[in-house]
Amino acid sequence: MKPIFARGISNQFRLTLAIILSVILIVANGRLDPVRKSISSVLSPLQYIANVPGTFLDWSAESLATRDMLARQNKELLRQQLLMSERLQRFEHLRQENERLRGLLGSPVHMDSKKVVAEVMEVASDPYHQYVVINQGARTGVFVGQPVVDALGVVGQIVQVSELTSRVLLISDVTHGIPVRITRNDVRLVVTGTGVLDELELKFVSKSTDIRVGDLLVSSGLGKRFPEGYPVARVMSVIKDDGQSYATVTAQPLAALDRIRYLLLIWPDKSERKEDLVQDVSVPKSSEQKPDVNAEAKQEVSE
Repeated sequence: MKPIFARGISNQFRLTLAIILSVILIVANGRLDPVRKSISSVLSPLQYIANVPGTFLDWSAESLATRDMLARQNKELLRQQLLMSERLQRFEHLRQENERLRGLLGSPVHMDSKKVVAEVMEVASDPYHQYVVINQGARTGVFVGQPVVDALGVVGQIVQVSELTSRVLLISDVTHGIPVRITRNDVRLVVTGTGVLDELELKFVSKSTDIRVGDLLVSSGLGKRFPEGYPVARVMSVIKDDGQSYATVTAQPLAALDRIRYLLLIWPDKSERKEDLVQDVSVPKSSEQKPDVNAEAKQEVSE
């Protein structure tokens, strides 16, 4: 006698199939990067199309602005322009003095680096990773590992590049770290992300380290990934517990990571590119200067 309800796939078979598929995905994960890059390049036009309504709404809002609002904005911009002009005059004096000091110390000045403004198109929806997508890609010369900043400080670095767009990993991501130094005493540390947009962490800080609340942290230039001197964060708390081997230090990023819209992409300056080029060229030259063992052997035989 046949049962009324047909028996389905057993739970053991389902579990075995799920384990096999999981193992296949884990093994093939490292080989899927070219596929992801191709899919990202194909989907780049769709990201631009999805961004059209927001751009159209922004244009409509600006077009419908009243005359009084524009007049107030113009007046405020003129006031800010005067303030910035006065500040630029003071900065020019400081720049000249800095150049003289650098000339005495023999340090290079990083002023001729290429910079390009990019706009944020998409914010990550993944709760485990913090990144944004910008509207600059391989056509502009963007490369993986390129530093990204905003008007206030360091934002992150490029981790994926397609033809028209790129993905920026924020400094608040748990997988991101950046070498920094304290401007007050030049103590060098490493800042890592905590997964929270407005909080960073300094790990393995000795209790004897001279670090205080309010200290400004800037990029140290170590690792040759981030240029030296860009603001990164400000120390918010320093806890030295007797039961812990290291001090617990937290900092707040200076960049507004929760409301960024325009970012600045930075390229290495010409002097750094020349140094890298010289190093690459010098390697084969050294290998070409190896002595010819066969020639020496022939000379000994002839003698």
